[in-house]
Amino acid sequence: MKKLTLIAVAALSLTACQNDHLADSSTPFEMQSASAEYITASSLPVTSVSGDITSSTTWSGVVELDGIVTVKNGAKLTIQPGTFIKAKPNAANTATGVLVISKAGSIDATGTESQPIIFTSYKLLDGDENTTAAPGDFGGVIMLGNAPTNTPDTKTIEGLTGSDFYYGGTNAAHNGGTLKYVRIEFAGFDLFAPNSGNEINGLTLGGVGNGTTLDHIQVSYGKDDSFEFFGGTVNASNLVSFAADDDNFDFDNGYTGTITCALALADYNSTHSLSGSSPDSNGIELDNNADGSVTPLITNPVINNLTIIGAKSGISGQGSAYENGIHIRRRGKLTLNNVVVSGYPVGIKVEGTGSELSSVSNLNSIQVHGFTTSVTGTGTSGIPAANLLTGTTASSWGMSQPFFNEGPWNVSPRNCGNFQGTWTKYNFSIQE
Repeated sequence: MKKLTLIAVAALSLTACQNDHLADSSTPFEMQSASAEYITASSLPVTSVSGDITSSTTWSGVVELDGIVTVKNGAKLTIQPGTFIKAKPNAANTATGVLVISKAGSIDATGTESQPIIFTSYKLLDGDENTTAAPGDFGGVIMLGNAPTNTPDTKTIEGLTGSDFYYGGTNAAHNGGTLKYVRIEFAGFDLFAPNSGNEINGLTLGGVGNGTTLDHIQVSYGKDDSFEFFGGTVNASNLVSFAADDDNFDFDNGYTGTITCALALADYNSTHSLSGSSPDSNGIELDNNADGSVTPLITNPVINNLTIIGAKSGISGQGSAYENGIHIRRRGKLTLNNVVVSGYPVGIKVEGTGSELSSVSNLNSIQVHGFTTSVTGTGTSGIPAANLLTGTTASSWGMSQPFFNEGPWNVSPRNCGNFQGTWTKYNFSIQE
């Protein structure tokens, strides 16, 4: 019998042997060896795509992206449930497998719980069970729109250059289409060089409007942030950020949408970003804009039902690789309702003039642990003392066992997005 690390166990009609069974789910996700799902998919025909998509197009099966693929000129890209999208490897510092939905394009990527749409490493679709995937094997997914931002609408989205990649405008109801039951794995790309500050994230949203549907999206093992919202009004639900290198959720440039049901989950085995020699990985990083200037439109998302889980052991252990559970800075604001944070050195940090945890937050519904500091800064003083903990061991806040690397993982009763459903699996193993 051969044991394979299972990245995902969703059937996608690509079933494993009838006598397969799930092994101990405490085995870490080691970013290597494909499951039966990927092995089977690797034998399917591959459709290669490059350049611009200027007429309505449908993808299914296995699709390989060569460089940057941009949907534009009114075209609509439809991706069928169960489709795998991978990158064609390119030279260093060259974008590898980036899908862009421009202001003038749209997407319908509607997967299902049993047949999610998967953007993943080409190394997991090469038929070699011993191949190791790594962050950056896939470039990322970018959606752009003409909803309001606090930057000029001729600003180019981070990580790319050219007028096709402008974002922002005046249409709050912009509709870029649908991303539903989608996984984005091993993504991330730096335009110039490592840590240049001009990166592509797992899912990047620039000026996307509230006519767009974002639901049940998981970003895992990204090279930079899992999700970044540059302005816009788009709402989202059931988001999972797993094992991010940098920030799980990043908000800036006037984003004002609402996110309902979100999970940020750390894995000790992931890569961890640094600022100089200091940890720089946050559950949430939020700025009004890059220079912290005052603008008519202020970054102020609303997040309802949020769970941020870092490391169980303190800053002398695995927790030393992380920074803040939530970091609000540069005049940004954040509204929180029903939030649990645990396993970061600082739980919530509000920094600088004009930055604040919004006064309309439900402060009684916020529970925060930090290894050294639970909360600090404007707006945090009203959180009840009973809801604030510090100490070298993180609090589970009533969850079954929320720390990913500490045994069988279960975030109940905060499993609002069916985080252990068939659309997303973390660390299950399969034996054939």
